[in-house]
Amino acid sequence: MHLRGSFSGKVVPPRLVAHVLLVERPEGLVLVDTGFGTRNVAKPGKLGRPYLLSHRPALELAETALRQVEALGFTREDVRDVVLTHMDPDHTGGLADFPNARVHVDATEHLAAEKPRTLMEKQRYLADQWAHHPEWVLHGSGGDDWFGFEGVKGLGDDVLLVPLRGHTRGHSGVAVRRPEGGWLLHAGDSYFWNGEVATPPTHSKGLVALQKLMSTDEKTRQQNQQRLRELRTDHSDVTIFCSHDAAEFDRLAGS
Repeated sequence: MHLRGSFSGKVVPPRLVAHVLLVERPEGLVLVDTGFGTRNVAKPGKLGRPYLLSHRPALELAETALRQVEALGFTREDVRDVVLTHMDPDHTGGLADFPNARVHVDATEHLAAEKPRTLMEKQRYLADQWAHHPEWVLHGSGGDDWFGFEGVKGLGDDVLLVPLRGHTRGHSGVAVRRPEGGWLLHAGDSYFWNGEVATPPTHSKGLVALQKLMSTDEKTRQQNQQRLRELRTDHSDVTIFCSHDAAEFDRLAGS
C-alpha cells in the first residue's frame, strides 16, 4: 500500500510527495520510511526554520503514516518493522509514532546520523526524531547480489536493502517482492524526478540543483542513477519509484 505526505516547495515541479510503502507480511506490517510524524505536526519548529523555509512540508495529521495506517484498520503495534532508505527528517519523522517497531537501516547511514563528519551531515540529521531509543537493526557490509546490485541485505527473501549510495553516506533502496510476481524498488532519494531514470534521461533544473546541493557523493549518485536506468530497461518485472515524484505516486497508488 502506497502512503504519502506532501510538500509545497519552491523547486520545480511544485508538488512533491513523501512516498511511504506499507507491506503486509505474516510476521506483521513493514513500513518503508515514515515520512513526517505526529510530533512534526504538533511541533513543526523542531524541524528548524531553515528546513521549513526550504522544503515547506505540508504538515497535516491525516497524512502522517500513523493516521494512514489506522485508516486502513491497523494499529501502530501492527507495524513490527520500519525500514529506512536513509535518515533525513522527511524519512524518519514518524519513527516515534511506532515506538515498538524494529528499525532497519544501513550501518553506514546510522553512523553518519549518530556521528556526523561534515557540516552537511550535522545539519541534515535530527537526533530528536529517534530520541525514544528504538530497537535498531543495523545492516553492515557484505550480502547477496540482486539484479547486479551487490551487498544486498534482507529481512528475509521478500524485503531487501539495496545499497544506492550518493545522496547520503549509507543511502539504500528497499526492494519488496510482490505476491503476484516481480518486485517494487523504493529507490528513496536516488532521484527526485521520474525522467531522471528514463532512457534517455530528462531533468528538472530546479531538482537537479537541489540534489547536487544535498548529495554527499555526487559521482556515485550519478552512477547509481545510471544503474537504475539499466535496471528499468533490462528488467520489466522491477517497478522503480522514488520518494518524492508525485506522478509516480499517483500511478502506483491507483494500481
